[in-house]
Amino acid sequence: MRVSTANSYDNTIALLTRRQAELAAQQERVTTGMRVRKASDDPVAATLAETAANRLARTQSDLRALEASRASLQQAESGLAESGELIQKVRDLLVTAGNATFTDAEREDVAKQLEGLREQLIAVANRTDNSGRTLYGGLGGSSVPFADLYGPSGNGVQFDGQRGQAAAGNNALPSALDGDAIWMRVPQGNGSFTVGLPNSNTGGVSTDMGKVTDGALVTGDNYDITFAEVGGVMQYTVTNTTTGTPVPGHTGQPYVANKSIEFDGMSLEMRGMPTAGDVVELRPVTTTTDIFSVVQGAIDALRYTGANQSAHQAQAMARAITEVDAGHDRVLAARGRAGEWLNRADSLNTQMEDRSVALKAEKAGLEELDMIQGLSDLESQRIGFEAAIKSYAQVQRLSLFSAIG
Repeated sequence: MRVSTANSYDNTIALLTRRQAELAAQQERVTTGMRVRKASDDPVAATLAETAANRLARTQSDLRALEASRASLQQAESGLAESGELIQKVRDLLVTAGNATFTDAEREDVAKQLEGLREQLIAVANRTDNSGRTLYGGLGGSSVPFADLYGPSGNGVQFDGQRGQAAAGNNALPSALDGDAIWMRVPQGNGSFTVGLPNSNTGGVSTDMGKVTDGALVTGDNYDITFAEVGGVMQYTVTNTTTGTPVPGHTGQPYVANKSIEFDGMSLEMRGMPTAGDVVELRPVTTTTDIFSVVQGAIDALRYTGANQSAHQAQAMARAITEVDAGHDRVLAARGRAGEWLNRADSLNTQMEDRSVALKAEKAGLEELDMIQGLSDLESQRIGFEAAIKSYAQVQRLSLFSAIG
C-alpha cells in the first residue's frame, strides 16, 4: 500500500506541476496576445512566421526604395515641365526676332533674354533631388552633368554624366533620367538635311528648313543651289556636289520667290531675291546637336552684323525654330515617360502596401493568439489545475491507517 500511495503521490505532483506550467504558459499567452513566442511553442508555425517576416522585410525595403525613386521622379518630371516652359519662351522670342523691321538694339535685347533662358535651361539640367543626387545624370558620373564650356576655347555644353538609364524592374524604377538623351540629342535641321547660307552671299535669298517628300529618292549627298543672272533673268541650278553633277531638270531654271524647288526626294521653299553668285547649301544630317547650342546659335545669329545680315538672320531663325521644336518634342517625350513611371510607381506602391498588409496578417495569424479561444483554454486549464490541486490534497490525506481502517 505504501508503494501504491507513493506512486499516486508522485503522479499527482507531476500532474500538478504540468498543469501549473500549462496554466502559467497560457496566462502569458493571454497577457502578451502571442500564441507562438519561440520555435518550441509550434515549430511549424514559427518557421512559417519567420518566412512571412522575411518576405515582409523585403517588401518594406522595396517600398522604401520605391518611395525614394518616386520622389526623385516627381522632381525630375517637374524639372522637365519647367524645361518645356523655358523652351517655349525661347521659341516665342525666336518668332519675335524674325521681325525684319527689328533694329540691332531690339535684336540685342532678344539675344540677352535668350542668354538668360539658356542659363536657366542649364540650371534645370543640373538640378538635384533632396538627397543631392543629380536628376538627369543618367547612370552616374559628375555631380554637375552639364558643363557649360561656351567661349573662345570651349565647345558649348558638354555632358559629363554617364549616358544611359537604369532599367525599371518589377519593383523598382529609375531615380535619375538620361539628360544626354533629353537635351543633347536634338536632330539637326529637319532631321534629314540642313539648309544654310555661306557668309559670302550678298543677296536676300533664304529658305525654309525643307522637308523630305520621298525618302526612297533621298541620296544623302551634298547639294548646292547656285544663282546666276542670264539676260536679266535670275536663274538657279541645283548641283550634286558629292558627285559633281547637275540635277536633271534643275539647270538654268527661272527663279521664283516663295516657290518650292523639289528634287531627289527633297523640297524647300525659296524666299527673297538672290544676287548672282549666291549659294544655298543642303547638307545631309550626320549627327545631332543639343538644345543649348541651338539657343546659342540663335543668339550669335542675332548679333551678326556682317554682309547680308537680314537673310542670314532669317535663315538662322528658321533653323533655330525647327530645332527648338525638335528639342521640345524630346523634352515632352521624356516627361511623358516620367509620367508613365510615376503612374507605375503608384500602382507598385498599392501592390506593395497590399502585400505588406497580407504578410502582416499571415504572420499574425501564425503567431498571435485567438483571444476568445485563448481565454477559453485558460479557463479550461485553470479548472484542470484546480482539479490537480484537489487530487493532491486527497493523496495527502491518505495514510496507512486510513487504508487499514
